[in-house]
Amino acid sequence: MERDIIISWYYPHPPGLVWQYLTVPELLSQWFMKNDFKAEVGHRFNFINKPMPAVGWDGIVYSEVLEIIPQQKLVFDWKAGPKPGVINMETVLIWTLTPHDEGTLLKLEHRGFKGMKNYLASFMMEKGWQKILGKRFYRLLEGYANEQK
Repeated sequence: MERDIIISWYYPHPPGLVWQYLTVPELLSQWFMKNDFKAEVGHRFNFINKPMPAVGWDGIVYSEVLEIIPQQKLVFDWKAGPKPGVINMETVLIWTLTPHDEGTLLKLEHRGFKGMKNYLASFMMEKGWQKILGKRFYRLLEGYANEQK
């Protein structure tokens, strides 16, 4: 049993701005989670959130940057589990940015949810991605764009 999450959004903002919100740690933490991300292939980093022991998550996503094509593609792995060193979810996150009209098509592929527990978790995560990127991410982009006018 395996499932992938694939979602696309259109933002009326240039790819360069969308890219900044995906790769600058301070901006990334505004819409997602605290992190020590660096846009460098091979960089290992963590996203930090509130632990959720009931679902077997210590609140840390253990990741490594796998691929970068500036303003076009960002790939990193996404590992999580109940405590450091115990990983029970190993997935890959792929962000693809495509210029469209005067904005950006942003595609999220969160691939590799294997096994029943991760299969079920993927549905919750899909709703989370839709909510975060559909509202919070857009509001930040829009706020930045309005500040620049």
